[in-house]
Amino acid sequence: MNSKLKSVVITGDNRGIGLVMAEIFKQQGNVVYALCRQSSKPLDALGVNVIENIDVSTDEGLLNMSSALKNISIEVLVCNGGIFRNESLSELNAENIRQQFEVNALAPLRIVDALQGNLVQYSKVAMITSRMGSIADNDSGGFFGYRMSKAALNAASMSLSIDLASRDIAVGIYHPGYVQTDMTNHGGDISANEAASRLVGLINNLTMAETGVFKHSNGEVLPW
Repeated sequence: MNSKLKSVVITGDNRGIGLVMAEIFKQQGNVVYALCRQSSKPLDALGVNVIENIDVSTDEGLLNMSSALKNISIEVLVCNGGIFRNESLSELNAENIRQQFEVNALAPLRIVDALQGNLVQYSKVAMITSRMGSIADNDSGGFFGYRMSKAALNAASMSLSIDLASRDIAVGIYHPGYVQTDMTNHGGDISANEAASRLVGLINNLTMAETGVFKHSNGEVLPW
């Protein structure tokens, strides 16, 4: 097995954690494919392969993705895209909850399904999830759609780790931390740079021995 990564595909990387991960992987000598609905000036400046018009929550977006990556072997696939909405029991919004399931849970599973033919032996799949999907860790309630969608993503990721094991494809399940991004209105406690650096380190060191393990970006194993 060659430990050097070659082709890295990242979704949702026109800003925030995804943008920094693309930069780090590129600096490490990898060929990076950045998938997004619309690029940004910082992403364009990285000199990676930017593939636009990829809305992974739609059939058309997934077809565009598969077409753009046809015949490309993928050593690392990072499913990073996600949305956050805030619902409380007094202000429940079913449509917001459905959208979060579509983007946060179903889309990453469909991405892996669509690209499974591109994955090779010893490829790695990284799911960027949240500790808010942990049932044991929930001590504050609320955030129904986000918590439920991330719990669903965790369940799908665990199943993928089992289903892909026969091909020696490891699946990492990662909580980036409370990160200072647009999603948190920059109210987090670590920067996107630090979170991305931690995540890239975990992905680079991921082996089959830790496939299906739910981890904080600081290396801590999180409860389900």
